[in-house]
Amino acid sequence: MTRPDDETVEEHLRSLHLQEEEDLAQILSKKYNLPYLKLAVAGVDTSALLLVSEMEAREAELVVFQIAGKKIKVAIHNPNSQTAEHILEELKRKHYQLEVFMVSEHSLEHAWEKYKEAESTQPLPTGIVSLDDTILPKEVKTLQTIQQFRNILEPLTATEEERRMSLMLEVLLEAALILEVSDIHIKPEEENTRLRVRIDGVLHDVLFFSTRIYNLVLSRIKLLSGIKLNIKKESQDGRFTINRKGKEQIEVRTSTLPGAHGESIVIRILDPKLIALSLEELGMQRPVLELIQAELNKPNGMILTTGPTGAGKTTTLYAFVKHINSPEINIVSIEDPIEYHLKEVNQTQVDEERGYTFSNGLRSIVRQDPDVILVGEIRDLETAEIAMHAALTGHLVFSTLHTNNAPGTIPRLLDLGVRPNIIAPAINLALAQRLVRRLCGICREIYMPEPAVLQYIQDVLEDLPQPYTKPDATKQTLWRARGCNACGGIGYKGRISIFEVFMIDDEIEHLILQTPSESDIRDAAKRQGMLTMQQDGIIKSFAGITALDEVMRVTGEAKEE
Repeated sequence: MTRPDDETVEEHLRSLHLQEEEDLAQILSKKYNLPYLKLAVAGVDTSALLLVSEMEAREAELVVFQIAGKKIKVAIHNPNSQTAEHILEELKRKHYQLEVFMVSEHSLEHAWEKYKEAESTQPLPTGIVSLDDTILPKEVKTLQTIQQFRNILEPLTATEEERRMSLMLEVLLEAALILEVSDIHIKPEEENTRLRVRIDGVLHDVLFFSTRIYNLVLSRIKLLSGIKLNIKKESQDGRFTINRKGKEQIEVRTSTLPGAHGESIVIRILDPKLIALSLEELGMQRPVLELIQAELNKPNGMILTTGPTGAGKTTTLYAFVKHINSPEINIVSIEDPIEYHLKEVNQTQVDEERGYTFSNGLRSIVRQDPDVILVGEIRDLETAEIAMHAALTGHLVFSTLHTNNAPGTIPRLLDLGVRPNIIAPAINLALAQRLVRRLCGICREIYMPEPAVLQYIQDVLEDLPQPYTKPDATKQTLWRARGCNACGGIGYKGRISIFEVFMIDDEIEHLILQTPSESDIRDAAKRQGMLTMQQDGIIKSFAGITALDEVMRVTGEAKEE
């Protein structure tokens, strides 16, 4: 039990400690030429706190404690903090006039406690980048090539001025939207940092910049994305929003991953216009399109879309939804994460920390009286079985699965542990897809392939099913990329899918009950008339839609056995 005199001693020691803190703050105020302040005396305006989130304020060891119009007062404890420096520069960029004071740690703790009082106040928008045409260089608007992109960014990376880093990020994002970049990669290396962008599925080097600039950019991206600045040895995920005047908001996903020389950053730009495709625009051959349209008109059953990450599966699922959508049906989805928002769909997102997984989320969705269910991905036995039971009980179910090709769908489900007698009646259709780059319609050129390539084409098209017409490779020429201003010198512009699709007919249903191999399913699908992805790609290459080397890059050169 603490005695009264012990309490007196403790209070005295605490008082001495607090006084030491204040004395140190006064000494530092003279060192950094900043006025000293005690926040308990000055008072804290809770509306001013909202200019900087509590998380950011604590990490930067500062607080905005008073505001009058565009004039604000900021208390700071560590003027050498890079995070604090960045936040101050951001406030200046927003045209705030700053008056900065030196305070003790105790003062800051006193102010941070006030955030609890500010919770009921409407917070200012955070995690938003507004791309202002009046600030961005004029050259950005006429951007066409990677080289022009590099020329605009290089001057911004030639200085380590904090204010220029925000402009650099805005230019980077605006240029990425103009060039239809899907991902931005920032990777620190031994001596400098590499910036790359992914256009139409292929990464392109843009430039290198210094480690100092990398650190500034990393801090800026973390602050925007709601990622903790002080965690450097764990991967983190975040997001922010891009605002462009008069245009739809664009969601951005960010990911950091620790490496040998620092944290790699990947910025994924979820531009809705890149997936706003109708079923007819996906690139299906006419017989495939008609088959899928017929299956989409059925009231129940499952359609599985397969392929690796980045194969366009989400775009295809959303095209299915758009094709069948009407006021008479209830469409519900469970996704991880929701990448694009669809007004016509009741979308839900997996949250494993709160126990909302694909499996138990799907159970909840079934109780919501849906007509159509979209399951972002089948990852485990439980999800697969619930989805298939939904397909068997009057629901139309769309989902994705990671396999290399369409025939691999059945063995993959069997590997998960799904019973064959459930798979056969539940699945209506299985398709696989890849994305190939479209040839630029302006600069593409005709050429005659080498004899070895002609032989490869003949081998792949040897068993081309009806009603497809086999092109005569000895008489017809192929198309290839060249490069011009319209396509940024790349030779390609945009992407299109190549598909292979088969139905679960009587023969395949009988096979499934015998736990078949992938080759067994492939042979049965070909007898059904399945066009393989390689065959689809070669037909498109003769039509000048894509190039043969692009098809070979995506599908592999070897003919399927």
